[in-house]
Amino acid sequence: MLEKLKVFYDRMYKIVMVICKLLLIADILVVSFTVLGRYVPFIPDPTWTEEITLTLMSYMAVLSAALAIRRGAHIRMTSFDRYLPKIVINVLDVLADIGVMILAVIMLVVGWQYATGIGAKGFYPSLPWLSKQVMYMPIPIAGIAMIVFEAEALFNDVLKLMGKDTYLKKEESLEEQVAEGGV
Repeated sequence: MLEKLKVFYDRMYKIVMVICKLLLIADILVVSFTVLGRYVPFIPDPTWTEEITLTLMSYMAVLSAALAIRRGAHIRMTSFDRYLPKIVINVLDVLADIGVMILAVIMLVVGWQYATGIGAKGFYPSLPWLSKQVMYMPIPIAGIAMIVFEAEALFNDVLKLMGKDTYLKKEESLEEQVAEGGV
């Protein structure tokens, strides 16, 4: 059962990573088109590129934050870790996981309310056929991704608190990848 969960989390991580990469490629293409439109006379300078670029960036930002949860690469204060007992650090890790989980649920619920409420009523000025709901949708989508990845982190940290080894091994942390020369 736990191995199936690990496979699920690994697949979710890879799917979200591919989505972020595709968003980055699309963002680069749109910005390149904008630059070409400004400096090459026969290429039109579209007005919609700024709004699309910002929307793509917002999707990338919040989805990559969810990826950081899985990798354990999010911002963390570790200056006191060497002075505190291991049990205290494990308790603080669980409390941090609960706090992030609460934030993720808030992002999902409130983000969905905004996306389906305010977002559904507005349209992009330069793309009147496109609802602003697209602009608000990254928040609930990232909330879902954060809930999924934070559930794994919480599970692992509770196991550590109980004195057991983590069964759902995370991807290598950023520090491990840097140490191995992978980043």
